[in-house]
Amino acid sequence: MRRVALITGASDGIGQEAARQFAAAGWDVAVHFNRNREGAETAARSVRDAGGTAAILQADLSDPANAQALMAAFRAAFPRMDALINNAGIVDAASRVEDMTPERLNRMFAVNLTTPFLLAGLAARQMSTLHGGQGGAVVNVSSVAARLGAGGQFVDYAAAKAGLDALTRGLADEVAREGVRVVSLRPGIVATGIHAKGGQPDRVARLSDAIPMGRAGTATEVARAILWLASEDASYVTGTTLDISGGR
Repeated sequence: MRRVALITGASDGIGQEAARQFAAAGWDVAVHFNRNREGAETAARSVRDAGGTAAILQADLSDPANAQALMAAFRAAFPRMDALINNAGIVDAASRVEDMTPERLNRMFAVNLTTPFLLAGLAARQMSTLHGGQGGAVVNVSSVAARLGAGGQFVDYAAAKAGLDALTRGLADEVAREGVRVVSLRPGIVATGIHAKGGQPDRVARLSDAIPMGRAGTATEVARAILWLASEDASYVTGTTLDISGGR
């Protein structure tokens, strides 16, 4: 039977490329999106072109109440789950902590931590052998910002991602004997559209020299690492983080 992954934020960037990589490896994919339906359709098409089954699922993750609805839509589309890829994330304009508003923090934490937290718990329960599942993996796409802090830029984003890493450790301990692995992947500077969305379209070019390897990563490099972590090739990997940051 083909394995099935739910990839959040799969309409562009790392998530869209992850859909392609999973499909090429023989997985079926549930493609989640919020606003970019065209990008989600592109991702789904790549899955089908590779011989897989794709479902397109819409949900606004800035409202944590939508976690339950997204999982219900997934269960209606597929009979099993083998991996949740908590990839969806947002950044806001660069700001000092003293200037961040409650509204900004609420949205930042909802999308980057609270809703992924809830999705991870729901997915772990569905995959758990204790509850009739067949095991699987939760891959939380964090960020090296969780380690570096992102002072003067996105401390709220960094704090949310640090919370995601703490979830990885704690949930992994809870479900390790139920066939479910939980891991974090922390990308560094990656050449995707997230930088422009955060008001810094030149960020990749500006910071590349600060990376020991002298360049930004690509969505393909990150997506392949996500696939490895979700696959049986990483069957003894849980409760840990993998930095994919060019040495930064």
